[in-house]
Amino acid sequence: MQGELLLGASSTPGTTTRPAGTAAELSALCRQAEEAGADSLWAVDHLYWPHPIGEAVTTLAVAATATTRPTLGTCILQLPLRQPAAVAKQATALQLLSGGRFVLGLGVGSHQPEYRRAGAEFHRRGRALDDAVSRLREAWAHPGPADDPGGGEAADYVQEPRSAPVPLWFGGASPAARRRAAREGDGWVPLFLTPEDYADALGTLRAETAANGRDPDAVEAAVVVFARVGDDDEAPRLGEAWLSELYRLPPKAFRRHLVAGTPETCATALSRFVDAGARHIVVMVAGSRAVQHFGLLRAAFVAGDRPVLAGSPT
Repeated sequence: MQGELLLGASSTPGTTTRPAGTAAELSALCRQAEEAGADSLWAVDHLYWPHPIGEAVTTLAVAATATTRPTLGTCILQLPLRQPAAVAKQATALQLLSGGRFVLGLGVGSHQPEYRRAGAEFHRRGRALDDAVSRLREAWAHPGPADDPGGGEAADYVQEPRSAPVPLWFGGASPAARRRAAREGDGWVPLFLTPEDYADALGTLRAETAANGRDPDAVEAAVVVFARVGDDDEAPRLGEAWLSELYRLPPKAFRRHLVAGTPETCATALSRFVDAGARHIVVMVAGSRAVQHFGLLRAAFVAGDRPVLAGSPT
């Protein structure tokens, strides 16, 4: 397991505090996360949200200059809400700024009001994502003469500078999201799955990947897990309340999906995802002081002689 930290919701729900503050404050936060052992830093993407939240691409640009080791990624960027050619340019820029450490996590999200505010069609978001991924690849590919039979003008209009290929990870636990990852993803990073459900879905993903003529292990196995470090009796209640305020859902909606308790209790719970096949566990701390919680959790995980994988998830 890598020590991976989701920083996209670092502000306390219900307040008007900026999620990350100034560039200097965000840089300090990212450096603290790196020092705490985070192998990856991830940013959430929402254009419209009930609480303050940083813009994902801008946040990661600051993180790229503040850190030297962690992989940086979007978890996940809702591509149907954005212009694909612009995202392609941003992804290339982040890959160059970070020295090849960027992962573009993509998905459709699940919040209909956000789509309505953004002027996008919620009910065709899956098809829109597939179309947009094709547009990403078109933007990254340099056209040849056959692509512009009218005179070769298109060859003069390309996205430069180019970077190493940007890995595409797909979020979502639905069968459609899993099939998309199997068809063309470099990674799969779902949310809201128990270890048992994850093991079953991962087995299906491997079979679907092979059915697409790919190596069954071509797709990196990742998962997002909510975690709250604290007292075994109190942490579950506090974590559920925090997530309830953030997502505006009943606390019981998170009961099966929250890892909560002492660092040792949380580490034991996370190890079940490792046993289920996860190579990357992206921890979203259900509370403030995310880096402190993460540091305690990662230390307990390592102390338990559990495998911590080094390197980049590309």
